Amino acid sequence: MSISSVIKSIQDIMRKDAGVDGDAQRLGQLSWLLFLKVFDAQEELLEFEQDNYKTPIPEQYLWRHWAADAEGITGEELLEFINDDLFPDLKNLTAPISLNPRGFVAKEAFSDAFNYMKNGTLLRQVINKLNEIDFTDSKERHLFGDIYEQILRDLQSAGNAGEFYTPRAVTRFIVQMIDPQLGESIFDPACGTGGFLACSFDHVKGHYVDSAADHQTLQQQIRGVEKKQLPHLLCTTNMLLHGIEVPVQVRHANTLNKPLSSWEAEDQVDVIVTNPPFGGTEEDGIEKNFPSEYQTRETADLFLQLIIEVLKTKGRAAVVLPDGTLFGEGVKTKIKKLLLEECNLHTVVRLPNSVFAPYTSIKTNILFFEKGEPTQEVWYYELPLPNGVKAFNKTKPMKLEHLDSCRDWWGEGDTLSEKIRRQNRQGNPQAWKVDIDEIIERNYNLDIKNPHEEEVIIHDPEQLLADYQAQQAEIGQLRNQIKDILATALAPQQGENH
Repeated sequence: MSISSVIKSIQDIMRKDAGVDGDAQRLGQLSWLLFLKVFDAQEELLEFEQDNYKTPIPEQYLWRHWAADAEGITGEELLEFINDDLFPDLKNLTAPISLNPRGFVAKEAFSDAFNYMKNGTLLRQVINKLNEIDFTDSKERHLFGDIYEQILRDLQSAGNAGEFYTPRAVTRFIVQMIDPQLGESIFDPACGTGGFLACSFDHVKGHYVDSAADHQTLQQQIRGVEKKQLPHLLCTTNMLLHGIEVPVQVRHANTLNKPLSSWEAEDQVDVIVTNPPFGGTEEDGIEKNFPSEYQTRETADLFLQLIIEVLKTKGRAAVVLPDGTLFGEGVKTKIKKLLLEECNLHTVVRLPNSVFAPYTSIKTNILFFEKGEPTQEVWYYELPLPNGVKAFNKTKPMKLEHLDSCRDWWGEGDTLSEKIRRQNRQGNPQAWKVDIDEIIERNYNLDIKNPHEEEVIIHDPEQLLADYQAQQAEIGQLRNQIKDILATALAPQQGENH
């Protein structure tokens, strides 16, 4: 039975339960169950590998003791065990991060989790379905990616404004071109369900890990922060599955909550790969964590400042950002000036409209930059849609090979490690170079169209609709900007009489 059909039948069982209302709750329910199953699969491995191993949570809450037996407790008895024992005890676990880090991870995972199901017999059916997946089997462990895709598709249809998950092809391309090394700290300040972190982990492991000591080093390299409970729980599970025994570096918090000036040298990182939320605005007061001239409530702009601050000198980043960041004015202009003075923005990859379809039609770009040298020139690469494809969509998503043309152009050399040095780049119908003087002349407007393309008149209704939606999204962003500018202009200045 395929993973997606297991997940589908679990969701069908949950639909019969009066306590579970809608996709978001079904996902919340599935997430804590998955976490406990995966956590226990890893426990079995650690017990096998280590003498005198001590379990980090009370024995009776390990999956094997209450869930693994298909004929085990069910009905009211199961509900009472979960609601009266398992949840309160895991939420209140005494597990200091230094003494019992895996216990701490379990406690964090349960901090905001909830058992929505009210029918213990249906809950037993869900658990038995989950037991059809064996996470100790490496083949099945890789299939967790499929569960993820399925969960994320549902999460997206449950829909949260300004929140979409990065297509796997884009994540993998970014990680390949950034090429994180063994021992480098890798950070995603808005890590969602951990796509960039998992991909970075796989990249380092596949290219640079040769020993058990290397694997221990790699486990310490990955850092992430996620504001929302459900993606954080999924990210923690994802990290466990990738072999990070103690994913304490994946924190449940809002990265923007901390004043920019209070980030210390030891907080700085070598590599940042991220797709921060955009189109949304932050809650009141968050902007006060940023210098007054750069204050805004547009989330993507705050994250861009944070990334510039948190990168080490010679650190490198790849960030997915909307067109609005490229052409926006006001505070956006100041942030772009800061970026170009503090970092070398060497490449902007312009993605086709529909990469994030159907969740948003906002046009997006990947900005690649390195900290420590000012920008002299920016190379642009406009990624074309594949032949015969009018737009990417749910059934025809973007694939890694669609980025091959950009990878081939990136630099001279036969191997990826040669290409990523960006030697001897050439212009072509998709690629062009813009000097810093021209960008300054344009008042730091980075929305520079492909000079090789003539204006094409489009009559295709699907494309026209996508363009219209993109324009509406841009208008919405501009409206937010104007609100920000007006709010700043109308706010009483310090020292004024009231």
